[in-house]
Amino acid sequence: MSATSANRYRAWILAALAVAVLAAGVFIIGWRELIGSLPFMSEARVTLVSNAFRPMLIAAVLYSIPLAVVAFIIGLIIALLVALVRVVPATGIAHRLLLAVVHAYVSAIRGTPMLVQLMIVFYGLPAVGITLDPLPTAIIGFSLNVGAYASETVRAAILSVPRGQWEAGFTIGMTYLQTFRRIILPQALRVSVPPLSNSFIGLFKETSLASTVTITELFRAAQQIANASYDFLPVYIEAALVYWIFCFGLSLAQSRLERRLDRYIAK
Repeated sequence: MSATSANRYRAWILAALAVAVLAAGVFIIGWRELIGSLPFMSEARVTLVSNAFRPMLIAAVLYSIPLAVVAFIIGLIIALLVALVRVVPATGIAHRLLLAVVHAYVSAIRGTPMLVQLMIVFYGLPAVGITLDPLPTAIIGFSLNVGAYASETVRAAILSVPRGQWEAGFTIGMTYLQTFRRIILPQALRVSVPPLSNSFIGLFKETSLASTVTITELFRAAQQIANASYDFLPVYIEAALVYWIFCFGLSLAQSRLERRLDRYIAK
């Protein structure tokens, strides 16, 4: 993807998130009377829901979204490197050793819950003299998790490109890396966009686990409000709606990106 396309994609993501924030605000403010008409919603609960929206939105903008974006970018870099190690034919002992390390990494991450991984990084590493702040802990934990799962997606996308595409690149004098960068990667990118987009949407929701390492993201903000009021149902329903609205905006950006990348598919 060119720099211009990448900038446009980032603009679409920001626009989708802006629309999601605006829609969430309109929903909370404009539908106050409708919410109040629900059987389980008293006036006190309507006030609680209205007052809870702003802290949850601020927590999402300051922590949930940046955490998901940064961890996903780092995770994609890890995924691409891991996928390349696995798809390039092993030609030496060093490559085979690296391949064994990569297999162990993917197996360990996929075989353990993300919550356990966060606990090991935040509470376990200090036992060996490594102490990290909550935010770096969450970024490391989420990035390693995304890297392992996304590497399978990237690897499958690369292998899905017909062998003839490689041969065409070699025929016109391209090297292995040139063929991969100019011919294979754009097509693999189009194939991998839907599952990777789903992974990003899932990661945004999984940032709620960052509350276990004391980061006040969207869900922890909802917890604090619910614990203070001892009224959990309306606050958690509101938190779920905020998550859903953000994810809906991301889905719109995903659809737009897929249409734009259709031109890279060999017909």
